[in-house]
Amino acid sequence: MRYRDLVEVYERLEATRQHSEVRTLLSELFRATPPQLLPSLLYLSQGLLRPEFEGIELGVGEALARKAIAQAAGVEDGQVRRESTVSGDLGVTAERLRSGQRRLEPLEPLEVEEVYAELRAIAASRGDGAQEERLRRLTGLLVRAGPVEARYLIRFVLGSLRIGIREMTLLDALAHAFADGSKAARARIERAFNLCSDLGWVAGELSRHGLEAMDSVTIQVGRPVRPMLAERARSLPEALKRMHGPAALEYKYDGLRVQAHVADDGTVRLFSRRLERIDAQFPDLVATLPAAVRRRPAVLEGECVPVDPDTDEIRPFQEISRRRGRIYELDRLQSEVPVCLFLFDVLLEGTDLTLDRPFPERRSRLEGLIAPGPSVRLAEQRRVEALGPAEEFFDLALSEGAEGVMVKSLAPESQYRAGARGFWWIKYKREYAEGLSDSLDGVVIGAFHGRGRRAGRFGAFLLASYNPEKDRFESFCKVGTGFDDAALAEMPGRLAPWSCADRPPMVDTGLAPDRWFRPGLVLEVRGAELTLSPIHRADFGAIRPGSGFALRFPRFTGRFRDEKAPTDATSSTELRRMYRQQVRQSAPGTGGG
Repeated sequence: MRYRDLVEVYERLEATRQHSEVRTLLSELFRATPPQLLPSLLYLSQGLLRPEFEGIELGVGEALARKAIAQAAGVEDGQVRRESTVSGDLGVTAERLRSGQRRLEPLEPLEVEEVYAELRAIAASRGDGAQEERLRRLTGLLVRAGPVEARYLIRFVLGSLRIGIREMTLLDALAHAFADGSKAARARIERAFNLCSDLGWVAGELSRHGLEAMDSVTIQVGRPVRPMLAERARSLPEALKRMHGPAALEYKYDGLRVQAHVADDGTVRLFSRRLERIDAQFPDLVATLPAAVRRRPAVLEGECVPVDPDTDEIRPFQEISRRRGRIYELDRLQSEVPVCLFLFDVLLEGTDLTLDRPFPERRSRLEGLIAPGPSVRLAEQRRVEALGPAEEFFDLALSEGAEGVMVKSLAPESQYRAGARGFWWIKYKREYAEGLSDSLDGVVIGAFHGRGRRAGRFGAFLLASYNPEKDRFESFCKVGTGFDDAALAEMPGRLAPWSCADRPPMVDTGLAPDRWFRPGLVLEVRGAELTLSPIHRADFGAIRPGSGFALRFPRFTGRFRDEKAPTDATSSTELRRMYRQQVRQSAPGTGGG
């Protein structure tokens, strides 16, 4: 398959905002792709070389990309820099410079297989001379690329493909390409993806063996499972009522969610909530987990929290964040920030796929599987049938450093639902009892220039919720309060990978910020109440035609939710539920419509 044919589809995807048209374009592309090439094409179209959990990075920054463009176009690096400053998109700059070139003799057109192989080789470059090797290979691709191909090559290597498609859209297109497009077919494909977290592999198996192959997909040690997610409640009575009977209450620890894969030979891989490999950052857990697991292999889930080695008390979340992303001084950090992994679920035990068992059985198996120690323990749990014992356990959780409780169903249907959010698990945190001091997680989609003391830097940020039904990010507030000087100085660097000149196609808002960002950075905010607004688009029209939800008096809590993907942010559906709860609890006429 020619790379030119692929980027022509990318152009059409970038030009449309209609979900049905995007799905049609993708499904036609998938059907026209040879099965052996389909996994690579899926990865490329996600801006990846392999599934995200493998952590493969190209190692190409803007400086190297500019140099490659300059060499391929036969111009000075300064010219590339100047033109990219005007365009705001180095890919567009590469396209313009390639458009102005005349080739003396025709070159063989680029094939998708070649592009993918060269990009893999760039990512594999290591050691002395690695930068020169990356430059040589990228320049070689650009020399053979046409103008539009150059645009998407540069965007790919810089991690900003900008074609506006996400995993859920790709799953929908796969269901239409290789099945009947029904909800049932989509659910079978999504289940397989949730268990293996590798969309390229799923696409290849589906195209070769059909829908039946999806039903045989199971957990493999070393491949992370997409985590089951919880809904929230504003009161313990509400949470208990949804359980329709007895429930299990567990401490809700304020730490990092960890999925631990322990192989037969004791090899340990740790994955974050976003399915990133994090075992290198927690060598102490890697060392202690094999002895704590009585039967292997096993796939376990828990919350990693900092603990005081002298008092055994849980310490603030900010301390464990010091270990995220660190590769140096780990020996010192292990002693300064010791951690404990509080396990709350088991998805695989030996050859037994336990995630299909009801939660009470999974908990019982977990208790028999784990030999607790200082750094690996079981999450505190109590089974309750009435409000009194639940409130007592909640108070105990807070007094011991937890941020609230998880309320979990004990019903026969309480299987582990990979990748799904529902009321089988409900989270209730302390701030939920304080009106809308309840925290929300918003995705930064835009920034506004500051004034006065904030002149010369960003002064406020546009945040969005995620609408999974529409696969779209919808604005719900503009926040500037709560940022100190250090946080404001940090924001441009944090946001740089997501910067773009125009509104991203998956973003919906009635505001026009001074700078747009593709959804990537998640912030925690609190506010006074949810109201209806004609300029914000969160769940637009759900309560009143022409209005979306907006957070009144938003304030940044100081917490960057680096462990959360943008699709893990507060959903538009959650905002609707919170708004309705707020209206029910307020006096007549004060619900904001």
